[in-house]
This record gives sequence, C-alpha cells and structure tokens, in this order.
Amino acid sequence: MKAIKKAVSYFREVFDEMRKITWPSREATIRYSIYVVIVSVAVGAFFAALDFVFNLGLEQLLKV
Repeated sequence: MKAIKKAVSYFREVFDEMRKITWPSREATIRYSIYVVIVSVAVGAFFAALDFVFNLGLEQLLKV
C-alpha cells in the first residue's frame, strides 16, 4: 500500500508541475523548428566542406 501511495503522490506532483508550464505558441514552435533545421544544415555543410578539404590535403600528402 505504501508503494501505491508513493506512486499516486508522484503522479499528482507531476500533473501539478505540468499545469505550471507555459507552452510556446504554434507560431513560435514553427519558427524555432525552422531555426533548428537551418542551423543543422549549416553545421552539416560546414563539416562536409571541412571533411572535403582535409581529404584533399591527405590525398596530396600521401602522393608525396
């Protein structure tokens, strides 16, 4: 019985905390998602370019 009371208390506290959350608007969520996609693509392109440059350098080094 003690475990059940603890579980009920835990979930009651979780629901109380969930009511305190201020969720972003739909527009803000879409805007932030677009930012994440843009930054992810930019970082991916940066590392792809870096990989390409290092690969060229390594190929030149191995030819010597």
